[in-house]
Amino acid sequence: MTTAYRPRRDNLWFARTRNYTIFVLRELTSVFVAWSIVFLLMFLDAVISGSLPAFAALAGQPWMIAINVVALAATCFHAITFLNLAPKATVVRLDGWRVPAWMIQGGNHSLWLLISAVIAYFVLRSP
Repeated sequence: MTTAYRPRRDNLWFARTRNYTIFVLRELTSVFVAWSIVFLLMFLDAVISGSLPAFAALAGQPWMIAINVVALAATCFHAITFLNLAPKATVVRLDGWRVPAWMIQGGNHSLWLLISAVIAYFVLRSP
């Protein structure tokens, strides 16, 4: 009886090329995107239930701030890589002319910055 040859599996296969590394990092950042959603839902629950001081005390803990800073960076990385992939998933044609990838990416990033600026204006303005 012979056994089939099975080559050893390389656990760091994604580290061989930059594209694979970015792909795996983008997929791993989904965990932090999910955490951001859970944190937002916890905030909404605290507002609705009237336990905002308890939530603020939890959110003010150094470990919670550290997690949220990492989650913000991971979410930004996730969003940027997602917006950069849009031209590969969407082909835009105007009167038979294909819109270049840089125009689609530029429009996506510009709209993201504009929406972020509008949200920051309403959140950070003085009462």
